Amino acid sequence: MSQLVQGNEACARAAIASGCRFFAGYPITPSSEIGESMARLLPDVGGVFVQMEDEIASLGAVLGASLGGARALTATSGPGFTLMQEHIGYAALAEIPCVVVDVMRGGPSTGLPTRPSQGDVMQARWGTHGDHPVVALAPYSSAEVFELTSRAFALSERLRVPALVLYDEVIGHLRERVDIADVPLARGERPRPSVGPAAYEAYAPGPDLVPPLADFGRGYRFHVTGLTHDERGKPTDDPAIVGALHRRLQEKVVRARDDVVSVATVALEDAEVAIVAYGVAARAAERAVSDARARGLRAGLFRPRTLWPFPDAELRGLASRVRALVVAEMNLGQLLLEVERVAAGRTHVEPCLRADGTPLTPEDIGTAIGEVIGAAV
Repeated sequence: MSQLVQGNEACARAAIASGCRFFAGYPITPSSEIGESMARLLPDVGGVFVQMEDEIASLGAVLGASLGGARALTATSGPGFTLMQEHIGYAALAEIPCVVVDVMRGGPSTGLPTRPSQGDVMQARWGTHGDHPVVALAPYSSAEVFELTSRAFALSERLRVPALVLYDEVIGHLRERVDIADVPLARGERPRPSVGPAAYEAYAPGPDLVPPLADFGRGYRFHVTGLTHDERGKPTDDPAIVGALHRRLQEKVVRARDDVVSVATVALEDAEVAIVAYGVAARAAERAVSDARARGLRAGLFRPRTLWPFPDAELRGLASRVRALVVAEMNLGQLLLEVERVAAGRTHVEPCLRADGTPLTPEDIGTAIGEVIGAAV
């Protein structure tokens, strides 16, 4: 049965359906409904909700709960996401599964608390320091918020990485009819030890380069640290061990790329111009494609559902056969840089950018389509 579901409520319902039993967070617009929903839903399934004193403590509590065996979630927006970066880096190096939802608003600093933006794309990839793996998913509807939140849990657990769900304020607050029963629910389990406590090495990788993870309190004693470490978890600065650790952290995600990276497309079969857009900008882009087709302009949409790892291979092939790529996003060109890198001169890349707290419109994108087709002619 379909129901009218808000994007943020869909996130909370997906977390519960995915086995999340712990939420720690601090209220912040425009993500607060996620925490409010989790506070209502978790007691009914034997879970725990904690409002922490700030965002730093929130993610710290999530990491502790995860090490204890719980699937754990926190949700925030730009300023809080900034505060969480230290713990995101800790989770990446210590390989602690966790899901962080960032409902993007205008920035920098306090910025525009109630207005949409897509300005956290690069922070999601490089917000914490050092080389680190990360998975970031970008839904554009209430149904996709449910689906991709579920996927984030599955990928985080299976790969032992922090998984981020990025969507803008409009997606968080829109309400759409969704039949939750029809939305696919992803499944993924963290690898478990096949040896007893005496033989267990906490960071000895399996065939997929992901180490098995024992729960704290179950008889397995191991060291967890934010320092580079050996396979026992003991800190080391041995270049051979450190280099191998960093390569493994990256490679475990690279090997799983086909299961991680996801894109959606509209009318690209014969497109002369392809719009690259995500979140609410992609909804405007869908209408812009329809309007352009009605005017006889062959436009299409390339929509990354996974922002990190970036869908390089999929976009590179597209860049080789269209006259232009129009990058439509609500910032001053964050994903634009990635598209230019991937296109690498294969085709013209045209920015369609907005960073004033209001969503891109189909007319904005339609104007960009007309300009590049006119220039190509």
